[in-house]
Amino acid sequence: MGTVHGRYTTDKRNSRKHNNNNPSSSVSNQQQQHHHLHNHNNNNKPTAFQNNPPNTNTNTKKMCSLPYSHVDSCLRGLAAQAEGFGRLAIGGLHGPIYHVTTLADDGPGSLRDGCRRKEPLWIVFEVSGTIHLSSYLNVSSYKTIDGRGQRIKFMGKGLRLKECEHVIICNLEFESGRGHDVDGIQIKPNSKHIWIDRCSLRDYDDGLIDITRESTDITISRCHFSGHDKTMLIGADPTHIGDRCIRVTIHHCFFDGTRQRHPRVRYGKVHLYNNYTRDWGIYAVCASVEAQIYSQCNIYEAGQKKGTFKYLPEKAADKEETSSGWVISEGDIYLNGAQACLPKEAINGCLFHPSEFYPTWTLESPSESLKEVLQHCTGWQSVPRPTDQIVGNHHSNHNNNMSPVPYAHVDSNLRALAGQAEGFGRFAIGGLHGPLYHVTTLSGLSLSLSK
Repeated sequence: MGTVHGRYTTDKRNSRKHNNNNPSSSVSNQQQQHHHLHNHNNNNKPTAFQNNPPNTNTNTKKMCSLPYSHVDSCLRGLAAQAEGFGRLAIGGLHGPIYHVTTLADDGPGSLRDGCRRKEPLWIVFEVSGTIHLSSYLNVSSYKTIDGRGQRIKFMGKGLRLKECEHVIICNLEFESGRGHDVDGIQIKPNSKHIWIDRCSLRDYDDGLIDITRESTDITISRCHFSGHDKTMLIGADPTHIGDRCIRVTIHHCFFDGTRQRHPRVRYGKVHLYNNYTRDWGIYAVCASVEAQIYSQCNIYEAGQKKGTFKYLPEKAADKEETSSGWVISEGDIYLNGAQACLPKEAINGCLFHPSEFYPTWTLESPSESLKEVLQHCTGWQSVPRPTDQIVGNHHSNHNNNMSPVPYAHVDSNLRALAGQAEGFGRFAIGGLHGPLYHVTTLSGLSLSLSK
């Protein structure tokens, strides 16, 4: 059917037709969804796409076709690779490497010193240990904070992404944040193109991740949340109607016994897929005023509290009546007596479908093997820091021996060209976020797509 490698493409025309009154509908129902590219046989008809690509790995912890297997091949391989709404985040792709050489809160070689700089930076660590933050650490635009190769934990306060764009945060730990309104990662106001990947977060006085005040186009992936109450808030409060612009993707995360807000959403559009949420204390997911939540192929395993989705009516500042949000559950599974608590009435055009905004995402059936992988392969991981294959005149706060020849790395994998140009064309990503199209004939060199 063409090369898609475990990515998932839906037919928008059928996106509203599943039965929201049957939350336990299996992934087999999704086989009615279609993929619209030519296949190797040059057959122009759409073909059914199985969400479970063939598995050749006998290691049960690796059975699922999880995303991002390629991003550790080179240091900057994370750039523009996120799935979902944060897919354009490039972080510090076009800047030099900044080496954190001290665990001090501030000063030369500190993380705070690197994050306050205005130029793009790819920030890596030469030390492991705990950074005790005395105040929020403000992260400026075009930064990658890359914890691969070391083990860095933040305590005391957290990171604040304020009026910034293109930030990638990868492979870090956040624990024991103290103080009023102290979140592990606080994203507000007016920030966009953010990717948070492989982070472990627990025990903050407020939220672990909060996304508010018109911050949008954000992906949170492969994170582990534990030991906490109000886990993730999306949308500040009913008076902030500007939060209608918020768009967030949360996938392949493990919500491990946290009490509530996985997430709680006001106004925003949120796509949840392939997450594992277990043993919540109040509810799993909350849809407040005008929230639109698309829950797809997640695993919800109840503890003592059985209600999965909660609807909390609130009054928007520009409306006369109170209302809650909307949830569609597609292919989710409910374990240990978990109850979806979905409304019986049909949802008619009130909810977005992810394919309206991005064409592909990696989707696995919510199986025991997926659950096992999410328990072991989310949060901070002991992975080496890849080498930096960007060469040329990029400078660094360390001495590096670099070859003068550009683009030596771009043939390392098929999509490695994306976002790698030097100069004014450096943001060109081409068809990075789409599936492969195979030209199988020289007749007219037609590249038209089937409709």
